[in-house]
Amino acid sequence: MINYNGKIFRPTLNSENGETSSETVFTYKQIGNILTSEYSGGKIKKGHLIGIVDENANIDMRYHQVNNKNEIMTGICKSRPEILENGKIRLHESWEWTSGDKSKGQSIIEEQ
Repeated sequence: MINYNGKIFRPTLNSENGETSSETVFTYKQIGNILTSEYSGGKIKKGHLIGIVDENANIDMRYHQVNNKNEIMTGICKSRPEILENGKIRLHESWEWTSGDKSKGQSIIEEQ
């Protein structure tokens, strides 16, 4: 199983209705099957996420963040890992806002 502890990720692709960008940095911590992260950069002043990692390294998470408009935004996300040829992890994410317009989107983040 993949352990995400200590890994750093940056988005490479996001839907237009998303707030993360290549300037956003996620630092993952994992203890057992519980994943947490603090993140910031680009349109995001500060964010946190918490999730559960399943036996196939898929992540079911919830997130909240303060954007550069001083709005608190919240959402849910499911991430599916792909191991790249260089051994790094790419996460394919399907997410949905639980605040604001409640729209959905897709993103890809990659291990740095």
